[in-house]
Amino acid sequence: MRVQKKPKVHVITMGCAKNIVDSEKLMAQLQLSDIEITPTIEGADIAVVNTCGFIGSAKEESIDAIIEQVGLKAGGTIKKVFAMGCLAERYRNELAQEIPEVDRFFGSNELPEVLDALGAEYRESLLGERLLAPQTHSAFLKISEGCDNPCSFCAIPLMRGKHVSRPMDDIVAETRLLAAKGVKEIVVIGQDTTYYGVDRDGIRRLPELLERIADVEGIDWVRLMYAYPAKFPLDVLDVMARHPKICKYLDIPVQHISDEVLKSMRRGISGRAMQELLQTIRERVPGIALRTTLITGYPTETAERFEELRTFVAEQEFHRLGVFTYSQEEGTGAFSLGDPVSPGEKERRRSAIMELQQTISLRRNEALVGSTVRVLIDRVDDGRYVGRTEHDAPEIDNEVYVESATPLQCGEFYSVDITDVSEYDLYGSV
Repeated sequence: MRVQKKPKVHVITMGCAKNIVDSEKLMAQLQLSDIEITPTIEGADIAVVNTCGFIGSAKEESIDAIIEQVGLKAGGTIKKVFAMGCLAERYRNELAQEIPEVDRFFGSNELPEVLDALGAEYRESLLGERLLAPQTHSAFLKISEGCDNPCSFCAIPLMRGKHVSRPMDDIVAETRLLAAKGVKEIVVIGQDTTYYGVDRDGIRRLPELLERIADVEGIDWVRLMYAYPAKFPLDVLDVMARHPKICKYLDIPVQHISDEVLKSMRRGISGRAMQELLQTIRERVPGIALRTTLITGYPTETAERFEELRTFVAEQEFHRLGVFTYSQEEGTGAFSLGDPVSPGEKERRRSAIMELQQTISLRRNEALVGSTVRVLIDRVDDGRYVGRTEHDAPEIDNEVYVESATPLQCGEFYSVDITDVSEYDLYGSV
């Protein structure tokens, strides 16, 4: 009897941290079925593109990645191309017609089907297992899937479904597995992390969950992302202020401050309530770094409402801030409003906010010159060590470039004397 040769698989991940976690779980399951994961496309038999469908630019990047793999298939470099994830979930039929060279499309929650198509066995008991890159010391931890919020601009519920909280014991068990692999920093993610637990028993269980994660031996930092501002559970702040391992850092996507825009966005909070919440957060967690994201060019954002947003940014002086330009998405509540703000005007407004934030960030960084900060070293770049402070999430926030007369270890913490700064980086020495 001839034994069928198992394929070699290369996984390409597009989009957000949630997709990274999905790819890590896919690769762990493949590895446990003795299927080789290739670090590059060279030597692979099958390319799996884990797609993103969040906004127009993300969709274009995912489609470009699929087409690139299809080209490699046509040239004989690989044998098959699979597409999975958000874009494949939302546009499966359209993509199958437009790019028929793709062998299979899989939705966001079809891990067993993907594994079966790759010749691997799906092991439900191993869902906490993830294939991390070597010497990984920071890992994302997804505590839920989907979203129940009715935001008019967002297509995530169309791709990921309604909010489903993972069992708390499963999340803590996964944290222990990550700690055993050398992970020091846990970055808590979900479509809406503050909603955790409501779908299970009607209670927001995030404070209890954060404390249990932080109590896992080996974990030094716990960082909270994607905290929805409406109905924010204030007892999260008590845990954050009390527990030394929970970073004094909060990612809270504001999106806008104009009452008219917030109402049309269906954010469930007024501009005044938003500002009061931010003030409460700062009062109850002294020294906290607040990160937010904004949208410019939403259909009801007039020039006056944009100026209201810019004034808000100037007054709040967020530590970290990112801006998206509005992307009109089919099936969302705002789609019927059209797309009246031109692409150029959207970008002009985005640039204006980012220029303002650049000034704010530089001023905040300059205040750190002469201070000593605790830094987690992430990597070595051109002979210099590069790390982050408690106030910086991986991949998206400021970095610290560190000089040292003696070797430093990636994944370890050091006290760094800050000697110089730029708009988004710090420079110092051990």
